[in-house]
Amino acid sequence: MFAPRTIAWPLVALFTAGYLAPYLLPTTVGRLDSGLPLSATQAGALGSALLLSSAAAGFVLAARVDRVGPRTLARIGLALAVLGYGTAALTNAVPAVVVGALVGGFGSGTATTVAATGIAAQPDPHRTTTVGLLGVSALAGAVYLTVPHLGPGHGRPLAAIALTALLVWPFTGRLPLRTAATQSVLGGSRRLPHFRAGLLLAVTMPCWSLVQNSLWGVSGRIGLEQARLTETTVGAVFAVALGAGLFGVTVAGALGPRLGHALPIGAGTAVISLCILLSASASDLTTFATGEIAWNLLYPVVLSYVIGLAACLDPRGRWAVLVGAASSLGTAAGPLAGSVLAARAGFPAMGAILAVGLLVIAVPMTAVALRFGRRRLSVVEIPVMESPGIEIPVETIPVENPAPHTYDTTPAA
Repeated sequence: MFAPRTIAWPLVALFTAGYLAPYLLPTTVGRLDSGLPLSATQAGALGSALLLSSAAAGFVLAARVDRVGPRTLARIGLALAVLGYGTAALTNAVPAVVVGALVGGFGSGTATTVAATGIAAQPDPHRTTTVGLLGVSALAGAVYLTVPHLGPGHGRPLAAIALTALLVWPFTGRLPLRTAATQSVLGGSRRLPHFRAGLLLAVTMPCWSLVQNSLWGVSGRIGLEQARLTETTVGAVFAVALGAGLFGVTVAGALGPRLGHALPIGAGTAVISLCILLSASASDLTTFATGEIAWNLLYPVVLSYVIGLAACLDPRGRWAVLVGAASSLGTAAGPLAGSVLAARAGFPAMGAILAVGLLVIAVPMTAVALRFGRRRLSVVEIPVMESPGIEIPVETIPVENPAPHTYDTTPAA
């Protein structure tokens, strides 16, 4: 289905390293609660702080990837991830865990920023995004199956994130030092195209992500406390659920843009709200597994179309980074919001509140997708990543003599 020669594998690897921390949020927060002298709310707050640090990296670095260079910035991010998560995994001192989580989160966000910028410059951003989501879903599923068998303690999932960042490091050698072609073609322009649509998407995405990760952040507790399941069983459910996510992303990759963006984003978000209701009210294995599997099947599919929509708004990748960072703000607030709602109202009421909020948020997101999801832009071709030209609005971007830059798209041995 995916032609290996057309995929920028260094970007996929970097995307996987950056997104792994949010995907492992339930087990990370759950083990902070059980492995350290922290309450459930405090553990959720620490998970939120980690992801907020990741979001901060996106906002700070969105316009600086060209200036610093993809290879240098990616290596800085991965080094921070290894240092931060590794330190947090190896110590039981709460202050050191907090600092390590914040440093690691900033590293994850830096890696994600470089990946998002490069993916937006691809001829088919949605295609590369789906491959990245496949990678992170598969890896997270393997971690969920493995961690329960490695003994108790908060350090296992954090160590997995650090190890992933370390393993991705060799891929950075295939990233360019400078994106000369992009800088030349854009002429250093700072103007963001389709400003209103991009801003609306950036404003709604934190709310969309907050709802998703409010559930995801407490899903482990729902399984353990309300459905009365063991950690091994909950881990197995999460692994199967992430496997369903792999299937969903594979289907989304096969369909590509043929459905447009409005139908997957609008209808997909509506169905996700039903999954949240089901999962939050689960009192047995069947209900819990059904809700979590269905939710994980749809969530990465909708997310891939949202990221693809943001990438279509600006080939330079700035909207993709800013929307991704805005999404991380919601992701960051999710664990704390979910913990507070669950503590004060209970899991079922939490699910009802989140589901209604998600339906409201779906309306403006679908409106943006309806307007821009099938839009055909006038294009000029520039040599980017050894691929055909990307689509750039001629009327807003002065064209000069481009200097080629490439990503190595050959798969690693």
